[in-house]
Amino acid sequence: PYRWAVLLLLSASLFASYYLYDSLGMVADVVMREHKLSEVDYGLLSGAYNIAGALALLVGGTLIDRLGTKRSIALFGAVSALAGLLTALAPHFYVLLLARFVLGLGGEPLSIAVNTALARYWKSRDLAFAFGVNLTFARLGTVAANRSPQWASSAYAAATSRPALLIAAAIGLIGLVAGILHSRLEARAEQRLSLPPSGRQDKLSLDELRSFDRSYGYLTVICLGFYCALFPFQSFATKIFIEAHRLSREDAGALLSYLPTTAMVLTPLCGLLVDRTGKRGLLLLCGLLLTAPVFPLLATPGFPPQLPVLLLCLSFSLIPAVLWPSVAFLVEEKRLGTAYSLMTLLQQLALWATSTLLGYFNERSHASLQNPQGYAPGLWLLGGLCIAALLFGLLLFLRERKRTPLRF
Repeated sequence: PYRWAVLLLLSASLFASYYLYDSLGMVADVVMREHKLSEVDYGLLSGAYNIAGALALLVGGTLIDRLGTKRSIALFGAVSALAGLLTALAPHFYVLLLARFVLGLGGEPLSIAVNTALARYWKSRDLAFAFGVNLTFARLGTVAANRSPQWASSAYAAATSRPALLIAAAIGLIGLVAGILHSRLEARAEQRLSLPPSGRQDKLSLDELRSFDRSYGYLTVICLGFYCALFPFQSFATKIFIEAHRLSREDAGALLSYLPTTAMVLTPLCGLLVDRTGKRGLLLLCGLLLTAPVFPLLATPGFPPQLPVLLLCLSFSLIPAVLWPSVAFLVEEKRLGTAYSLMTLLQQLALWATSTLLGYFNERSHASLQNPQGYAPGLWLLGGLCIAALLFGLLLFLRERKRTPLRF
């Protein structure tokens, strides 16, 4: 019973964190109009989270080790809830910028703390199942945010963004309550159960960086290229669908929600396929091939966005199922913490740079409802990142086919 209660409460915390992150994108055009923001300003809002996430990654593992999971989850849940309130009540741009930064400080280490807490209860059995359930709830947070113009239509009918953002703030408070309840539950469990110690956190060890070979470098570039195309696009997607493809806000949110919905169902199945076949390099190439035409098609005038989004859904299910487990095949176990931390740190920094650059491209091209073609340069930038990831995927496949044909 303790295990299931912990899983439910931690999943609720992560659900709230994901909802808070994605809620701003659903009212991007309204927020920009209210605060008189440029595309570059909005790109900075998207990137502030990534800078904070990178900083949090450097100290998050150590902080969790010192505080313990029961205090850490409540603390980071409180930081995320504060960010939600700041976002909803922000009187001007700089408070919004601060709110996104604070959300990064809370959201990224919250994920680390949740994984650690789950391992304490589920490591003896069904750990992969527990992680899968937790990820499903996290993706549900994104789906709920993307679908919010449908189930909370009155909030989006208002002339301002505040009602929709207040809903997000309330969900953030629910996540905080779940974190506090988990803290109480874990304190009680420590008295009654023989819990194992918290697992090792993903910490960046600079002494181990020289031990990584070229294949790990290729995989890191693939990670950066794919996620730096996907996540900044998600931040701007609602605005692009509304202004460049003439979709309603409800239809834009519904179309965007297919990304996490598909991933919730297909990613575990893709993982099983990878485990059964062992064709990691080939399957990774297939996923990268699916992403190659996505953004050029979205930049094509009059082309319906449903097909490129479908391709992105398939790649978003397949690539993560191959990419992250592949690190364990390319890096020694004692260096995995450093390997994952380095990839995540570089990813956060690259996401900040890409979000800022995408906003700059949209601004220079005067992207708007009146000039939908202004979004094309930014979309081609994202397409270029996907092409780069595909090329490095090919290099990785060719190298590993010679070195370890049975494992990759």
